[in-house]
Amino acid sequence: MSSSGSTYGDIHRYEPARESTTAAIAIVLLTVIEVVFVFLFTYGFVSGWGLSDTGNMFLGGILAVIFVDLAFILALYRKEFLPDVIIVKKRRRKWEDLYVREEDVDGNSLGDGAWDQVKRAVYPYYKR
Repeated sequence: MSSSGSTYGDIHRYEPARESTTAAIAIVLLTVIEVVFVFLFTYGFVSGWGLSDTGNMFLGGILAVIFVDLAFILALYRKEFLPDVIIVKKRRRKWEDLYVREEDVDGNSLGDGAWDQVKRAVYPYYKR
């Protein structure tokens, strides 16, 4: 579905989400696996597995698996259950909203004497 509007904020393209049952089942299974690994990590952390070298590596591996599993859950959710929407945005030129006073182009001096060579450029934003 497309619209011909070109004003700021108009929806240019809207494609509804697929919402497949297979993705929903996969998300539920990955969530169950996530809960199991979170429980295993918490149990290992409380039990003191991290005090030995191999236990510390094991807890780190479980934590990595937790985050990778979470990444798969979020990627599946984004791909299958969120609509693809493109809105019309205002095109901005490179320096359109950035105005610099002529006296501030070289920057402000930080000190006297030897510090005159050290300057800091200040580019304040001004609205029209």
